[in-house]
Amino acid sequence: MTEAERFFGRGWMRFPHDPGIAQWVAAARPVAEGCLLDPAHRGRWLRCGGTWFAGVNVLPNDAAGAVPDRDVPPLAGAPVDFAREALGLAGLAWDAGQVSVCFPGYPQPWEGESDAAFRFRRDRDAAHVDGLTRVDGRRRRLGELHGFILGLPMDAAGPEAAPLVVWEGSHEIMRAAFRARLAGLPPDRWAAEDVTECYVAARRAAFERCRRVAVHAWPGEAYVVHRLALHGVAPWRAGGDAARRMVVYFRPDPFPGAPPAWWLDRP
Repeated sequence: MTEAERFFGRGWMRFPHDPGIAQWVAAARPVAEGCLLDPAHRGRWLRCGGTWFAGVNVLPNDAAGAVPDRDVPPLAGAPVDFAREALGLAGLAWDAGQVSVCFPGYPQPWEGESDAAFRFRRDRDAAHVDGLTRVDGRRRRLGELHGFILGLPMDAAGPEAAPLVVWEGSHEIMRAAFRARLAGLPPDRWAAEDVTECYVAARRAAFERCRRVAVHAWPGEAYVVHRLALHGVAPWRAGGDAARRMVVYFRPDPFPGAPPAWWLDRP
């Protein structure tokens, strides 16, 4: 079985240590540290009782993944080659990276978060599919339709330190649900459609039918997650001796002007 076949079957893939990724992580770590310590970013992104810094799009990288004035090179290595070749995204441009940092005790109640939302975060890892936008509180519509998710661990934190979790095979459950809900509608109308019911039902089916996998990697390693896969972050488990867990995530668009049908129909 090829790497691409494994990825498209499971909905995620972990890559072993890669010199290009390791070089990028070593150079980018001080920049990510600066984002974490920036008072403006902390005021906006520090959540869950101070146990999670969400850091969405705070890394000041360019479309090549580089931060030239801080000597951070362009992103390169096997995961990047995989995205370009196996996923068919030869001309991809990297979005500004998310600097996601969890601390011991994650999650704690977050001001403004309902009791039900906190329980879902604690008991179901805040499981979600990227690209869905909240409307009027709990309603969902299609929003930013990414090509994939790339996770680059920045700290040597163990597997008990709030790892990413993925429900294997959930991307095909989600694909089938969205296809059924949007059937017969022109793609240029999809973003206006309320997909809440089909999404919640598909998420419930994934919980029942798919294996929940905790995905752990060390600095220099990486993982790629399918754009339609249900995923989340596990609570920090007792026994983890790390001071924190920092991961930089990228969610690039597939290509300029990519139609919604690409997001739904491509493998």
